[in-house]
Amino acid sequence: MTGHSVPSPVKPRIASTMGKAGIFSEALPFIRRFRGTTVVVKYGGSAMVDDALRESFADDVAMLHFAGIKVIIVHGGGPHISRAMGQRGMEPQWIEGLRVTDDETIRVVQATLVGEINPDIVRLVNNHGSVATGVSGLDANLFVAEPQDKRLGFVGKIKEVNVGIIEGLQAQGYVPVVAPIARGEDGKTYNLNADTAAGALAAAIGASKLVFLTDVEGLYRDFGDDSSLISRITTADLLKFVDSGAASAGMVPKIRASLAAIEGGVQQVHILDGRIQHSLLLEIFTPEGIGTMVTPGSAV
Repeated sequence: MTGHSVPSPVKPRIASTMGKAGIFSEALPFIRRFRGTTVVVKYGGSAMVDDALRESFADDVAMLHFAGIKVIIVHGGGPHISRAMGQRGMEPQWIEGLRVTDDETIRVVQATLVGEINPDIVRLVNNHGSVATGVSGLDANLFVAEPQDKRLGFVGKIKEVNVGIIEGLQAQGYVPVVAPIARGEDGKTYNLNADTAAGALAAAIGASKLVFLTDVEGLYRDFGDDSSLISRITTADLLKFVDSGAASAGMVPKIRASLAAIEGGVQQVHILDGRIQHSLLLEIFTPEGIGTMVTPGSAV
């Protein structure tokens, strides 16, 4: 006999402790499975601006990092750029949902992404125990681009991804935080869609997962009907889904990036609600997961 009574769920402290132990036990198979692999996270939406969500995100990154999972963060910054332009008396112009980026605008884009947002995320992640460092797509020619559309100016289409700098940082135990700009083949600087950049980087580095943090629960068969959330979908069905016009305009770049990433060898893509605290951990470390998971496969 140990002298200890049998733990009872009616005792709040013990019940809480048992629950926490159960969570870690449930996560263990997933930690074993993904330890040593790379997960690319596209960080954007409310998770970037709400203080509680920012802290939750940084906690998740630290947990993944210390569990031996190599996290790469690719961040957006559209609202921040628009605000910075407004402060300079510049009016953003858009064509088919993409920002027209002239000489003055690309200077604002670079200053905002590289000079403000990127170091802020690095500081946030470091405050929570990981060891992050900032990288832009210009560093070591990480991203090389060509003009996507002459009407858009300095908006780039990725032609080349050189992952040497990222692999070097990972080997030293760093969490790279990537600003989505690129060197053009003409030597100039180009703005990149962050979703597209995350997908291209995930494929090039051989990531096991690509995760998009968004401001919706995931993909819906009937947008606006919460009961129509798609928990899992194959690439073939996803292609039919986007071609049917069922996807919202804001989701199309993520879907295209998801398809390209899986075609490039990424095994799983997750579209998550970044407004839920610890959404990264819930998706990666629980059997149920949340949001929508995209996997390779034919139509069903």
